[in-house]
Amino acid sequence: MPAISLMLFLLMSLVLVAMIQVHFFEIAFTKLGLTPEATLAVLIGTLLGSGINLPIFKIKTRNTGHLVTMPGRKPIWELFQPAREAYTIIAINVGGCVIPVGLCVYFISLQLIEPILLCVAILMIAGLSYRLSRPVPGLGIAMPLFIAPLASAMLALLLDPAHAAHLAYIGGVIGVLIGADILHLKIIGSLDVPVASIGGAGTFDGIFLTGIIAALLA
Repeated sequence: MPAISLMLFLLMSLVLVAMIQVHFFEIAFTKLGLTPEATLAVLIGTLLGSGINLPIFKIKTRNTGHLVTMPGRKPIWELFQPAREAYTIIAINVGGCVIPVGLCVYFISLQLIEPILLCVAILMIAGLSYRLSRPVPGLGIAMPLFIAPLASAMLALLLDPAHAAHLAYIGGVIGVLIGADILHLKIIGSLDVPVASIGGAGTFDGIFLTGIIAALLA
């Protein structure tokens, strides 16, 4: 019985957390002018799309050798192996890149915000994201979760209070995408990953949640 009660408690807790998160998303997307139906479609698309990476091109990587550990012996450097050429596939994540960027394009098409303000917000968040993100071997690019959305929300409130939610979302999503992912493409080949996903892995939360949290706070 205690085990069953614990399982029920955990299940109810997960359901409660999910409901709270969905409610937050609803509030954020309502501030952005989306209907409940559109909000649900975006959430489902993001959830399903987070596991879909669309390859766009590949870059050459070069492996000159690796450490070999043998039982009972110290690690040795495998000098006799010739240099090997390999590839890292660059892809875009549907849930963490395609859908958020699509929403940004839609919001920009509404022409609610002055282009110069959009450029300022995007460039500032891109610079911040570039400084905060870091390469993680075997994973990709990772960055802190809450700094970019907080900065994006405060910047939007300063630049354009009347359209702060839209400016925060656009600046947060595109800024993180540029600063954390695109500007780090030059070092992707050194991270020893077969696939580097723009908007996926370590930056999925950074891009998607930055937009949502920034819009919610603005």
